[in-house]
Amino acid sequence: MNSTFWQAKWQRNEIGFHEHRPNVLLVRNFPALCLQHGARVFVPLCGKSLDIHWLLAQGHQVVGCELSPLAVGQLFAELGLAPHVSICGTMQRYDAEGLCIYVGDIFDLTADALGQIDAVYDRAALIALPPAQQADYAAHLCAITHQAPQLLICLEYDQSRLAGPPFSVDAAQVSQYYGATFTLTCVERVMVPGGLKGACPATEALWHLVPA
Repeated sequence: MNSTFWQAKWQRNEIGFHEHRPNVLLVRNFPALCLQHGARVFVPLCGKSLDIHWLLAQGHQVVGCELSPLAVGQLFAELGLAPHVSICGTMQRYDAEGLCIYVGDIFDLTADALGQIDAVYDRAALIALPPAQQADYAAHLCAITHQAPQLLICLEYDQSRLAGPPFSVDAAQVSQYYGATFTLTCVERVMVPGGLKGACPATEALWHLVPA
């Protein structure tokens, strides 16, 4: 991952990808995962997402991974939590009640460190990565979560009109990355109001990935 690029984004507060309310597709479709109370949900490349606040409020445990320690510090501050910080291999680990965030490159995160994961919620991870890294990311995510079911949110738009990130990931790409491992269902598709960055029309698609 391009650590310098994302660290600079957070330092300059260029975080247009940060939503100011829980994602509506998550809220509407999360019950499809049929999780028990207290399930562990992994949120890759989580930033300081308000989706984490929402997942915690539903009674679940959240495990995240994020490159930027600034983002993670802001997340815990906004939650009113004082984390215990420890070292886990090449990563830092921030822990508080119900919440654990690994700070570092997700490709350095191992299945042993991550522990049991009941579901994955990927809103801004796959689409944040350039196409050349997406297949490796998908394979790594499957490996470290032992192919846990997923809710995956992708953007679809004319990539020739706008340089990513976020990058366009269409149905064919989702099938390429995950079709051999999961049964794939596109549950909902909605137009992005005003288009993507005001530059071109875009569709947000939510996929439910169930281990095949």
